[in-house]
Amino acid sequence: MSRTDTAPDGWHPQTQQECDAVLRELQTILASPHFSNSKRYPALLKYIVEHTLAGKSDLLKERTLGVEVFDRPATYDTNADTVVRYTAGEVRKRLLLFYSEEGRNSSIRISLPAGSYVPVFLREHDRLEDPVVSGGQEAGTILKSDGPLDLAGRTPEFRAALRPAQTVRPLPPARPRESIASRPLARRHVNLERLLGLTLIVMVAIGVELFWTHRSIHSETVVDDFWAPLTRDQRSVILCTGSVVFAQDKYSGVITAGTNGNVDYPFVSIQTASAIAQIDEAIERSGASTQLIASPWTTLTDLREHSITLIGAYNNQWTIRLLEPLRFHFLPDPQARIVDGMNSKIGWQRDESVPYSSADDYAVVARFRDPNVDGWVMALAGLGRNGTEAAAQFATSPHYLELLEQQLGGKFGNRNIEVVLKVGVINAKTGAPSIVAVHAW
Repeated sequence: MSRTDTAPDGWHPQTQQECDAVLRELQTILASPHFSNSKRYPALLKYIVEHTLAGKSDLLKERTLGVEVFDRPATYDTNADTVVRYTAGEVRKRLLLFYSEEGRNSSIRISLPAGSYVPVFLREHDRLEDPVVSGGQEAGTILKSDGPLDLAGRTPEFRAALRPAQTVRPLPPARPRESIASRPLARRHVNLERLLGLTLIVMVAIGVELFWTHRSIHSETVVDDFWAPLTRDQRSVILCTGSVVFAQDKYSGVITAGTNGNVDYPFVSIQTASAIAQIDEAIERSGASTQLIASPWTTLTDLREHSITLIGAYNNQWTIRLLEPLRFHFLPDPQARIVDGMNSKIGWQRDESVPYSSADDYAVVARFRDPNVDGWVMALAGLGRNGTEAAAQFATSPHYLELLEQQLGGKFGNRNIEVVLKVGVINAKTGAPSIVAVHAW
């Protein structure tokens, strides 16, 4: 059998036709649900596959990938910024998922071995062909198996064939079979009891499995469903919070940190701290972690590489900027007003004729996929700090989210959603939020 030389680490395409076949398999992978909903994972996989096919696998180092794929500076700290390692781990996991599902019958497989950034290519007959002559079989005998493949795509039989040969002892002569009718009645009775007992055990095991499966399916709460777009594909969610400094000449008593050079000693209010705690608990419960970053130090790169939760409005420039194209958004300071982009006559603002500590507040809860950052954004922002606290309470409460589901007429799913809330404020304390407007698309 003549074929392209296959090294232990996989098949190396030699002709343009073979390279094109690998690239077609790459496109099939990138179009699958495991990769199509992300930007980072396809970018890394495409880069390493194309460079390997071009004979440039020696360039696939962590720092090079960080610079070329993720726009990191050439001097960035790979120990502090693990974007390449994390993304490679996700790519490795998603490739295994792809080939265990829709890619099960693929004639070519692409894998990424642990600890390496160089992909391995395998063909169907390379995965099934046994190069070891054993037990009287000729070279080229096909070993087929339905068992699990290892990371190199090898079957259990293939791996077993690679082990050192062992002396095979002849089996003892088979004893003559005894007909069922000739067996003693007592023995048949014992066997029947064993069969019934085994059947009962199997039925109990199946029942337990169904119970836990049903329980796990229905254990997802409405809060998990609301946050799912941000947490299902990400291990870390950035909490981008607004921060302020004192400004006695302002109605709220503060001004956004980062303006006019006021970034030395920024702080957040008790209400904002409460919002951060509620959001962090909801995200951690879903299995993801959080990173807290003040908005003046949050970059567009941060927003593009993580799911993002924006906390606060007029103390957070990213909230004002990313919500501007949406129907409900904030007018730039100093107007301090939420407006309806579809009806210029509708808007919401605090009553500045009463003290700040007693004026009703308004807030926007927005969950949407933003094309500029190519990811999901959650905005929980009030005109003032009380509104921000109420927005966080709304987005983490099963009671309020069930009310929102009723207004939307169904599950949240992947819909983009905006909600405007009204919040009562008494003696600077945040009251219960109520829905005043909803928009979904």
